[in-house]
Amino acid sequence: MNSALKTVWLIALLMLSQFTIAQHYAAPDSIKPPQSNELKYNLNPSGSHFFKVTFLNQSWLRFNQSNPGTTVISEPKDNTLDIGLRRTRIQLFGQISDHVFLYLQFGLNNFNYLNGGFNPTATSNRKIQPFFHDALGEYIVWKNKDYLKIGYGLTIVNGLSRFSAPGVSNIMSMDVPVFAQATVDQTDEFSRKLSLYARGQIGHLDYRIALSDPFPIQTNGAALPVYGPNAIFALKGHTKQYQCLLMWQFFDKEAHQTPGYTTGTYLGSKKIFNLEAGFITQKNATVSVPAAGDTVYHNLNLWSIASFLDMPLNKEKGTAMNAYLGYFHTDYGTNYLRFNGIMNPGSGLAAGYPANTQGNAFPMFGTGNVLYGQFGYLLKRDLFGAGKGTLMPYVQAQIADYQRVTQTLSVYNIGINYLIKGHSGKFTLDYQNRPSYQASGNQYTPSGRRGQLTLQYQVFI
Repeated sequence: MNSALKTVWLIALLMLSQFTIAQHYAAPDSIKPPQSNELKYNLNPSGSHFFKVTFLNQSWLRFNQSNPGTTVISEPKDNTLDIGLRRTRIQLFGQISDHVFLYLQFGLNNFNYLNGGFNPTATSNRKIQPFFHDALGEYIVWKNKDYLKIGYGLTIVNGLSRFSAPGVSNIMSMDVPVFAQATVDQTDEFSRKLSLYARGQIGHLDYRIALSDPFPIQTNGAALPVYGPNAIFALKGHTKQYQCLLMWQFFDKEAHQTPGYTTGTYLGSKKIFNLEAGFITQKNATVSVPAAGDTVYHNLNLWSIASFLDMPLNKEKGTAMNAYLGYFHTDYGTNYLRFNGIMNPGSGLAAGYPANTQGNAFPMFGTGNVLYGQFGYLLKRDLFGAGKGTLMPYVQAQIADYQRVTQTLSVYNIGINYLIKGHSGKFTLDYQNRPSYQASGNQYTPSGRRGQLTLQYQVFI
């Protein structure tokens, strides 16, 4: 028998032996995939130890009325039409043992034709690298209990409010109130920080406490702020940040598996009514130089109180409601103000217009006070027939009184979700109405209002 034929026979015998062994020794449950619609791998027979993967993609098709002076690649533009990826994410997490939990999240954000950033004086690179949003390990002190979990790493566990750590796959509206992610991409990484935290649920109390190590403003990839009479994040010194969020849950307990993230809406599957209070504080976080010329450091002091309601109205029909009302005190230091436009479609400004006001930007963050509210109503299930989904209309409002804005800022959103398969497949049509601004000395004065119409398609598994 030649060597090639011997090899074939050997392979055949090995395959037959493996098949025979498999008939006598069935594979243990610990290596069987679960029979569900989740991408989940059980590590023990009961499924209490597991590893799970999720995928999320949120695509935007958007028409925007440009703020005054907006240019797009050096040409004036009164309006823009763009397509982009608001969020593309992969989550990997699992209960490795009774006491060990691992959580990773990888992805990118705000990717449109400007590639998340456009430099008119140099060659840009459209191949933006995705990055780890979260990477942490968590120790569960009591087996099968949520009393105390201790973890550290790169994490979104935040204080201030539930919207400071939103679960983006189950947002009630098209997008979250980003002002609540108070230091986003300034001294954090897309709202994530290197933190040591403790979190848990004891009776009706849900709590999280964190010690965070902020990034210096010099590492955020943008031009450094300029010293002046208005507070900026400090360019010298390094202090730790302290955070806490407390929620009193009157009815059902909220989900507590993934670290930090709060659910936008349960679509009537739970009866939730919470009262919450939270804060973020950091010594000498910002700095200003008044006219007298003395450098003054300011503490960052942010706090909020809010209520959250998400519950079924008619279980037989499947109707439900979602409501949130929160008051935020945001003290970044004297006259701090930051314009921001989500996935901004404007790349620049014509001469004579105030910096950073292009596209869809408005003063999202500032020293002052903010009132935020939202309301949504879930219509009956199978509104369009069995398996054809239903609708959930909503409204949102952000009303702010900032030191450097001469009149109360108001941003309104109205929209509707078409829930094809809950949050796993949905379209959202959203209209936003916002103010535009002109400079008036060291202040900003409203110069009219602009609109933005966005169609989002979310796929999540």
